[in-house]
Amino acid sequence: MTPAHEVKITDDAREKVRKLLEQEGRDDLRLRIAVQPGGCSGLIYQLFFDERTLDNDAVVDFEGVQVVVDQMSVPYLNGSTIGFEDTIQKQGFTIDNPNAQGSCACGDSFS
Repeated sequence: MTPAHEVKITDDAREKVRKLLEQEGRDDLRLRIAVQPGGCSGLIYQLFFDERTLDNDAVVDFEGVQVVVDQMSVPYLNGSTIGFEDTIQKQGFTIDNPNAQGSCACGDSFS
């Protein structure tokens, strides 16, 4: 059995992922979210499409959109929500992480 994670995805983000996958003409890709060392606050998010599933990856299917989190990132990301903003100020995916104790001004890294 594949381990699960507690990351959520909003309806807007799920629909944006679906549209991007349709544009790519791919149905074998998953949305992977990970935490890596770096950035001015110590950790940075990585969000990308991945065709691989690695041992001990946690996978949850959200109505046809699979969200994958590697085993090392699960504790940092549990309870997080992936969203999508499309406003005049910002367009792109967002990550609301209740585990982040602080973030930098750029909003791309956290501690």
